[in-house]
Amino acid sequence: MQRSPEAEPDQDSTVVQDRAPTPLQNALRDDIAVRHMDLAESVARSFSSFGPDASDIRQVAYLGLIKAVQRFNPARGVPFASFAIPTIAGEVKRYLRDCCWVVRPPRHLQDLRTEIARASPAMAQRLGREPSPRELAAELGWAEEVVREALTCQSSLRPDSLDAPFDGRSWADTLETAESGIERSDEMLSLRAAVNELSSTEKELLYRRYFNEETQQQIGQQLGMSQMQVSRKLARVLVTLQKRLLGDPAEEPAHSTESARIA
Repeated sequence: MQRSPEAEPDQDSTVVQDRAPTPLQNALRDDIAVRHMDLAESVARSFSSFGPDASDIRQVAYLGLIKAVQRFNPARGVPFASFAIPTIAGEVKRYLRDCCWVVRPPRHLQDLRTEIARASPAMAQRLGREPSPRELAAELGWAEEVVREALTCQSSLRPDSLDAPFDGRSWADTLETAESGIERSDEMLSLRAAVNELSSTEKELLYRRYFNEETQQQIGQQLGMSQMQVSRKLARVLVTLQKRLLGDPAEEPAHSTESARIA
């Protein structure tokens, strides 16, 4: 039995087949995609306020158009535009849902945020002002608390930069000091040199007291000294460091003699 010839596809459609498309079919698909690029751009514009760059959404819409061309079956009697628009919109929605959230909220909040973005302009035109969360909740059939949560999830899509101004200042402004970084570096180098000149016992006292934050009583128990002895030794160490940082070594010999005597 002879096989009936297949219907010739028109310029706005292509036949879904199991085998690989022929060069002619590829050419027809390319022609359909090029002539319906305005359809993809129209869908992309309707979503441009929901995501990051409009150019990214437009590229995803073009990808949805190509998929629509590849999947379209004219034998079903549906116009290509009626099939392509939901396909393109679905591709853009998946992109916005899966790729554009830095902190991804629950799915129902994402969908509700899209509903709010679509309903708000019409309600604003009808009311003559921006609708309140309560009015949006009544319009969309959601609880007001859920609507408020969906409205605030915009920050999850595009979190504010740490450098974004807050109360007239940036985050970096709250960390500034009166001294420049170079001056601070010089002081740290000078302090390190002065600490390196201390004895091992004096270094251990500083380490335990100011790095481990041990009490003088705890230090005395570890080193076999009374709390008073620890206090006096720490005081002498701090005075020694201060003099060395100020460039006044005049008292250094007397200090060394007294330290040796007390030790």
